[in-house]
Amino acid sequence: MIIGIDIAKRNHEATAIDDAGQILGRITFANSNAGAAKLLDFIARLKSEDEKVVFGMEATGHYWLAIYSYLVERDFDVCVINPIQSDSLRNLFIRKTKNDQRDSFIIAEIIRFGRYTETQLSDENTLALRQLCRYRTSLVDQTTELKLQAIAVLDQIFPEYETLFANIFGVSSKALLMEYTTPDDMLSVSAEKLAQVIDKTSRGRFKLEKAKEIQEKARNSFGITIAIDAFAFQLRQLIEQIKFIEEHIKEIEDHIKTYFDTLDSCLPTIPGIGMITAAIIESEIGDINRFAGPEKLVAFVGIDPSVKQSGDFIGSQNRMSKRGSPHLRRAIWQAAVRAVQVDPVLKAFFEKKRSEGKAYGTAIGAVARKLTYIIFVIMRDKKTYVPMA
Repeated sequence: MIIGIDIAKRNHEATAIDDAGQILGRITFANSNAGAAKLLDFIARLKSEDEKVVFGMEATGHYWLAIYSYLVERDFDVCVINPIQSDSLRNLFIRKTKNDQRDSFIIAEIIRFGRYTETQLSDENTLALRQLCRYRTSLVDQTTELKLQAIAVLDQIFPEYETLFANIFGVSSKALLMEYTTPDDMLSVSAEKLAQVIDKTSRGRFKLEKAKEIQEKARNSFGITIAIDAFAFQLRQLIEQIKFIEEHIKEIEDHIKTYFDTLDSCLPTIPGIGMITAAIIESEIGDINRFAGPEKLVAFVGIDPSVKQSGDFIGSQNRMSKRGSPHLRRAIWQAAVRAVQVDPVLKAFFEKKRSEGKAYGTAIGAVARKLTYIIFVIMRDKKTYVPMA
């Protein structure tokens, strides 16, 4: 007997079918202990004594994890499939409207046909690592948005400020802006007083000369002079939020390292891949042995080309399919950008693509695919990276 489960936030829909595809029954059950028990009672009424029961569900969102772990703990076979595969069969139906009963039946049919690639739940450490890595990414994205807002405010009250520090969100710059936010604030104290702030936070790198440069820029600033208090208040609030989130990111990275160290990964030996990027890649891929070859991993990443073909026409400007893991794709893309700067072999490969007339993004995409092949071999063989032309 096969049970297809359509996952939702509060209530799941299940359809039971036999080996011939005949519907044996349907049930709606809550996403709770009581609902899960109701599902087991439903199964017990339908199945024979020695009959094997196989469950199927889609890996959509995070609501499937609870019922998945509940069933696995009770030794049921549970197949978690990529929603792309169920979408393909769902599109065969003429009506496109959402129908939970139909969807749970389609999931059961996919399991019956055996035409699916199972999405495996990683071991506990890898799952924890994935959770932390995704959480860190969300916080990094939040700080990026806050920094853009802070720059927009700073451009209005002190547009020349960006020339004073290589990183306006560095420790010294943030400390200065928190204490002396506007040009008038920076001119309200002596250069010596200003120097004390930046000298302390820069560990002696910025001294009196820097303070004088800041005051000279402040004195000739062409920023706004109206409603300045409101702008200054907003900027200080934004910087406080950035500092707060950055502290949390550092704490998360310590936890990530703890889990990552248990993997004994060789990925950081690849130029352009640091510990955090390696942790993201390892946690998103999970067991490398579930991929038959590097091309399967490329497809999972979503950096394989999507070919447009109709009759005798084959598109010549194909783009990445982007049908795989967005978290993994982002990490490998960023690693590829870094790799062309630090890895001689991948840099030469990138420059070759550029010399062939490829656009920057296309050339980086080619590097990302080559890098994915390297990642596959490193993870499969558990050996350090050795550059090969």
